[in-house]
Amino acid sequence: MHGCAGSTTVADSNPSKAGKGGRGGRRSFDGGGPVPVTVAKVSQKDVPIEVAVVGNVEAFSTITVIPQVGGQLTDVAFHEGDLVKKGQKLFQIDPRPLQAALAQNKASLERDKALLGQAEANLARDVASEKYARQEAERYGKLFEQGIVSKEQGDQYRTNADTLEQSVLADKAAIDSDRAQINSDQAMIENATVQLSYTTIPSPIDGKTGNLAVKQGNVVAANSTNLITITQIEPAYVTFAVPETNLADIKKYMAEGKLPVYATTQDGEAVKETGVLTFVDNNVDTTTGTIKLKGTFPNTDHKLWPGQYVNVVLRLTMRPNALVVPNQAVQNGQDGNFVYVVDDNRKVAARPVTLGPRVGQDLVINQGLEEGETVVTEGQLRLSPGAEVAIRDANNPGGGPPGGGREGGRGRGRRGDFQGKGTGKTS
Repeated sequence: MHGCAGSTTVADSNPSKAGKGGRGGRRSFDGGGPVPVTVAKVSQKDVPIEVAVVGNVEAFSTITVIPQVGGQLTDVAFHEGDLVKKGQKLFQIDPRPLQAALAQNKASLERDKALLGQAEANLARDVASEKYARQEAERYGKLFEQGIVSKEQGDQYRTNADTLEQSVLADKAAIDSDRAQINSDQAMIENATVQLSYTTIPSPIDGKTGNLAVKQGNVVAANSTNLITITQIEPAYVTFAVPETNLADIKKYMAEGKLPVYATTQDGEAVKETGVLTFVDNNVDTTTGTIKLKGTFPNTDHKLWPGQYVNVVLRLTMRPNALVVPNQAVQNGQDGNFVYVVDDNRKVAARPVTLGPRVGQDLVINQGLEEGETVVTEGQLRLSPGAEVAIRDANNPGGGPPGGGREGGRGRGRRGDFQGKGTGKTS
């Protein structure tokens, strides 16, 4: 029985090995027989050409709210950390001093309008008086020429008419002054109205409020007190830098259309967000050899947070029908990169390859392989060109090759060898 089990162990298509005992079969497998390896097929698929880096989230805009008028802060209409909408009321400053100033300016306007009316009435009166005096002066001038009245009487009426003419000019000047004063009053009213509107402070943007710097009841100064900072997080930027060697490709593919950018958070959720490339800096950082880029993300679910670090993938294009192999299939030798290719006789040949980009757990092969060829992914250390291999199951590398085929025979042979020993002992 033991001999039969050994015969099963060394069953192989190589006639020179047939008929050896069980122990001889095991020595052939371990010492000079086929090398157990894991293999994969060269596949063909569309692969994305991408640049992967680490970036950080940047707020689309950040606004510091500063009051434009001073006074007591009488109301804070939100809570710290609230999401607020553009135009929503945030703060109220005591409006009473400015309301009083506005009322005073309106009263001044009414007074000056009354003065204007009075000046216009004086002008009408003096115009009428001047007209009458001018007519009297002309009449007495004719009487003087006729010798009816004295020269003094004619001069008196002419002087009176000239005096009234100057009064008319003075009235016109007073009217112009009153009108200018009315315009000044109106400007002061408009300014006071604007100043009064500043006592109610609305949100300038949609965003999220930060820490409240000044509490209700405090007195704030115009144009100097920082009340709160609002950060717009919808949309959001993701800023990242890529090597300058990628710049030519980025410009090339940007000319063809918008480039997608994917950002994945580094927390436990690992949320993936999609945006588009919207900014390329105008210079390369000479200290790092990189160029700054920005992607714009809708961020409607607010998963991206300003200051947060994210894994960024910039997709440049899709490469159709690319040949790919697992990363571990590619080896590096003195003459460059190569892979072990398994032929139909289960023998390997070292094949030099030209590599393309890495895509996840795969590598794109530009030259050296064809679709459907079989390459070794594990076990290369024991291989040399021309070596014979035994293909094992990648899903069960420690349990021996699966049944069936040449490797199956060897696998069954090894198990038979142990069974044979056991049978010998029991017999």
